[in-house]
Amino acid sequence: MNCTELDVLLSPAEFEGLPEQDLSDTSCVVFDVLRATSTMTVALANGAEAILPCATIGEAIAARESEPGLLLAGERGGQRITAEISGGTEFDLGNSPREMTCYVVAEKRMAATTTNGTRALKACSGSKAVWIGSFLNLTALGKAIRDANPKRLLLVCAGTGEASALEDELGAGALCDLLWPALGQAATDSSRLVRDHYRSSQAQLLAVASEAKNARHLSSIPALAP
Repeated sequence: MNCTELDVLLSPAEFEGLPEQDLSDTSCVVFDVLRATSTMTVALANGAEAILPCATIGEAIAARESEPGLLLAGERGGQRITAEISGGTEFDLGNSPREMTCYVVAEKRMAATTTNGTRALKACSGSKAVWIGSFLNLTALGKAIRDANPKRLLLVCAGTGEASALEDELGAGALCDLLWPALGQAATDSSRLVRDHYRSSQAQLLAVASEAKNARHLSSIPALAP
């Protein structure tokens, strides 16, 4: 890889300024491990034709008004968007990978809006390329990045609310670790930080991620119980 810089943004406060920056030489990877980018990965793997990220509920509803066959998917506060939340429109799907079955999403186009993940994706829209990152697509993602050989690579952790999210940092760290042999001097302090965190947690990754604030919040929602 000829990448000159691999950097990591850890919270919404960092990525919200991206639309004002020149990202023409930058490729971005957005991590919202719990759950947007994991859910999108499953939807695409199960045959969804395309997913349109929307920053707001209104933007998603407007997208469906212009394309009536569009599925609406999303959440606020971890829960599917109901008519009460949206002001009248019941969303077809929430933001759970379990909902993205072949039967539901195959050959369908979707508009998705989530509390953090789609905000981060929209913030990266001015970049040369945008990928979604999760533990589910890590190997394919690493290959795609090596094939694209970006000049500058920016890993964007979507976070939870306005705070950073442990699971996103672990995902970014896993990708850094995968790409590390090819990086040379491109690594920044933040990429070293998340890689070290991932490596120190790797042997008990599920247990560590399960203790994250967002994981505990999702576990407390009855509708999301196993």
